[in-house]
Amino acid sequence: MFDEVLVPTDGSDCAAAAVGNAVDIASHYGATVHVLSVLDSRSQENAEHQARDGTRAEAVVDEVTEEMVDAGLGVERTVRTGVPYEVILEYVDEAGIDLVVMGTHGRTGVERYLLGSVTEKVLRRSDVPVLTIRDAEDGSVHYPYESVLVPTDGSAAAGAAADVGLDLATRYGSELHVVSIVDALSMGVDVRSELMTDALEASAREAVDGIAERAGGAVGGVETAVAYGSPYKKLRRYVEENDVDLVVMGTHGRTGLERYLLGSVTEKLVRTSPVPVLTVRTAEAGSE
Repeated sequence: MFDEVLVPTDGSDCAAAAVGNAVDIASHYGATVHVLSVLDSRSQENAEHQARDGTRAEAVVDEVTEEMVDAGLGVERTVRTGVPYEVILEYVDEAGIDLVVMGTHGRTGVERYLLGSVTEKVLRRSDVPVLTIRDAEDGSVHYPYESVLVPTDGSAAAGAAADVGLDLATRYGSELHVVSIVDALSMGVDVRSELMTDALEASAREAVDGIAERAGGAVGGVETAVAYGSPYKKLRRYVEENDVDLVVMGTHGRTGLERYLLGSVTEKLVRTSPVPVLTVRTAEAGSE
């Protein structure tokens, strides 16, 4: 599934955290890692400034490349100039990348719960899965992934994410957690009837059981759950209470948001999750 893994890096702590995850995934899949640093053409004030940034970018790429080589991985290294998110997406298409691994923010420095602009734009536009990693304040490391959470609402986006989550859990021998959150209150007062509530729960249970059945004995155990409440809050709590190492989810659910929107639940988890979040876009959502 993952043969070509891209790691954009700017030398920040968040990017360094992403490198560790990329090494681990590439080692499990026997993938080639592409290390890319982008000089922002919009900030190149003069030749001296450009040369200084270029030298630094080369040093960052060399350092990450050495880490990949030490891990026994095949590596492609590149330094380019342009608008960072545009260069990253162009490289994805050009090199046949299967997975992008990046920090949630870089050297520009943003508030704790905000995404860096480059990461946000890549997430919204990438047609391949994107794994985002926050720089943990306590220095915690969550790989190798022993516990993988796949949230589902039965949508096509959730199904595409489940395919990836199942593959990862199988490759790692991880325990797989499949969870569906019924957010009845957000659908209006009329759905609070016992009949509608039962229908929503039955649909959620069907979605969860379907993924669990597909996992079979290929993973290191399966846990399922259906709960009521705010999907984001419930999922965040589930991650913390069940020692989840990785969340794999679609970029949008049944609400059918526009191409460049992630979906509120996914976006909130990406911004605040204490563990890496891998977002997967459906083929339909990725097409024009």
